[in-house]
Amino acid sequence: MPGNRFNLSILVLALAVPALAAAGPRDELLNRYRAEARTADASFSAFSAARGEALYRDRHDGGKPDTPACTSCHAKDPRKPGQTQTGKRIDPVAVSVSPDRYTDPAKVEKWFRRNCNEVLGRECTALEKGDWLTWMISQ
Repeated sequence: MPGNRFNLSILVLALAVPALAAAGPRDELLNRYRAEARTADASFSAFSAARGEALYRDRHDGGKPDTPACTSCHAKDPRKPGQTQTGKRIDPVAVSVSPDRYTDPAKVEKWFRRNCNEVLGRECTALEKGDWLTWMISQ
């Protein structure tokens, strides 16, 4: 019956709209980083998982000598656990195996601040944070 299909369509739409409107914590972080990146650079267009992966894997000069790359402590495969210089286990950073990662904005900022200073010798930019998060969400 055509009327029943219409009613079913309305019901499906009514249930879907709130779910689409409610952004999750990662989306909120990405939106914040996107706004900050646009403020810093008007030509900003999108975050890049490829740049996020490069940030993760590349060696950097500005930070501490014993942590020249994210992989100094985090595993080369972000889906695997890492280990601090003192031997403490670090849970995987990939969202696919650590689904609660990047859901608490205060924790995310704390760890970006600490880790970026250790690896880069400075705080990460909004672009770097967005690229990192984009790649980790894809992993």
